[in-house]
Amino acid sequence: MRKVIVSLIVMFGLGVGAGAALALPMDPSFAVMTQNLYLGADLAPMFTAPPAQIPFAAGAVFGMVHATDFPSRAKALANEIAAKQPLLIGVQEAELWRTGPPDSITPNPTPATNVVFDYKQLLLSELAARGLMYGPVAEVTNTDVELPAVTLQGLTDLRITDRALILARTDLPASTLTLSNPQGGNFATSLPVPVGGQVIPILRGWASVDVELAGQPFRFVTTHLESLFDPVGIVQGQELLAGPLNTSLPVILVGDINSDAAAGGIAYGNFVQAGLKDGWLLGGGGSGFTCCQAENLLNLPSDLDQRIDTILFKGPFHVMGAETVGDMPGDRTPSGLWPSDHAGVVLAMNIPAPPSAILLLIGLVSVAGAARVRRRLQ
Repeated sequence: MRKVIVSLIVMFGLGVGAGAALALPMDPSFAVMTQNLYLGADLAPMFTAPPAQIPFAAGAVFGMVHATDFPSRAKALANEIAAKQPLLIGVQEAELWRTGPPDSITPNPTPATNVVFDYKQLLLSELAARGLMYGPVAEVTNTDVELPAVTLQGLTDLRITDRALILARTDLPASTLTLSNPQGGNFATSLPVPVGGQVIPILRGWASVDVELAGQPFRFVTTHLESLFDPVGIVQGQELLAGPLNTSLPVILVGDINSDAAAGGIAYGNFVQAGLKDGWLLGGGGSGFTCCQAENLLNLPSDLDQRIDTILFKGPFHVMGAETVGDMPGDRTPSGLWPSDHAGVVLAMNIPAPPSAILLLIGLVSVAGAARVRRRLQ
């Protein structure tokens, strides 16, 4: 009891400054992560080609997707996750590549359904192979476009479905981790792109889940904002602030916001002005650059020169440390591919004990003090 009294005197009698705050009991400790998987190729040549050239441009894109070999990259990405074992992971560009009968540009009478690469399932399989128990708990489907493509197998339709999702550990008991209220949606604001005489909106979106970790509630959100036209991404960020981030719960926002935190990006600045704190500034070291490697992922040295993958938060979280992953030469696949064109970001955090725990300590001291007074009066 004397130790408790001394601790409380230090914490409350000397004032609650930065040192005192760190002395408060913290529980629990956990890590969160954001990772853009990289869809595997630059889609711009396919979208900007003249109508007659679209099948050849789409075929070249699909060839690059094969060359950047997500099955091998999934192993490298799973190794990163295994090393950190984050509680929650925000994943962007979890692409689904499918082929089917060649009939027309989106929308097609016969949608392509033959799965060639399912990035979500490939990553989950590699995690399971390492004994890691993760599962998708919230997901949003963004752009879903289908174009004719000339491939080695002949003319086919190539369907590209973009997804963002949240992975969570599934090996924790409900008494420790409870997830609820999964949500997801596309932004009302999107970038219209003319393709082959049609206008296709490039849909972006967000996914969220409400978390209770050892009795501490918060909302976890992942997103991927527009990269090709900054004004669209800025408006999408405002939609986030008015949507899933507009809650009384503490929030953690992770994702590829396509707004350079190191260069004063506007969308990033709007998040900070709205009260979100940047985990990298509180716990990271160095530049924290996360984007972008070469299209074929074979560049060396690294080309990362922007910080657009971020972990932002609002609420009673304490940052213990932050680091980038997948950005060192030793992280590459045996064939020399970077795990992604983006580095991942991992943030270690903990949550201060709730006020009730502090009040309990104060109550214990009060009881002890009263008992001592009684003893002196007897």
